Amino acid sequence: MDFIQCAADAGCSAVKFQLFRVDQLFVANALPASEVKRRKNWELPLEFVPKLAQRCRELGIEFSCTPFYLDAVSALEPHVAFFKIASYELLWDELLAACARTGKPVILSTGMATIDEIKHAVEVLHQNGCKTPTLLHCTSAYPTPYAEANLAAIETLRQVTGCEVGWSDHTVEPAVIHRAIHRWGARIIEFHLDLDGKGEEFEAGHCWLPDQIAAVIRDVKKGFEADGNGIKEPVPSELSDRMWRADPSDGLRPLKGIREQWK
Repeated sequence: MDFIQCAADAGCSAVKFQLFRVDQLFVANALPASEVKRRKNWELPLEFVPKLAQRCRELGIEFSCTPFYLDAVSALEPHVAFFKIASYELLWDELLAACARTGKPVILSTGMATIDEIKHAVEVLHQNGCKTPTLLHCTSAYPTPYAEANLAAIETLRQVTGCEVGWSDHTVEPAVIHRAIHRWGARIIEFHLDLDGKGEEFEAGHCWLPDQIAAVIRDVKKGFEADGNGIKEPVPSELSDRMWRADPSDGLRPLKGIREQWK
């Protein structure tokens, strides 16, 4: 619950958890027994899901969860506002179709994928009822060197698929997020959040701390507020200075209208 509260306080509009079972994530012997045991500690108990969703509703943010096995889709359907499919599952048509058939919005990460693989995944979603999926351009390196973010691919995905496109960040670089939004029109930003720098994944270097991401969110919002209405005219904060411009008759300040008031 602290995670949800922290995300809401930072200005997030949604939180996303993961529902996986290690035994259904890897084939046998893919990982050492010790690593399997360690990762089992990361499994989200299914009974937590409705409680997490309820807390999100209380705080006015959306709840989502990534399904990593087929039965997880039906278990999550009553509770999630949307499904998020991870990059590693992009090739799994059956999972894509199951999420699409729920009628819930679907967000798909595209790390490591080729454009043909992405086009196929989008087609699977379309064929199963998800007409407007959202794609997240992603570099699945943890952390991602900022020079390998390849943000220009956001526009490529948009042009090729016709989908809305966002950015899934693993750089922990504010400049990358700003560029993704303000230059490339990313509609959604996903990131990894660690509450205190003590989480299992924090040392890998791809997780944001609350204060870090809160500052980025504030700055992004300020940037959008600064857009204005596009009409070139004096704004309220500069009206009082208008009469103190140089008068065209002699080039001196203020305008003669004010000077005449001094007589």
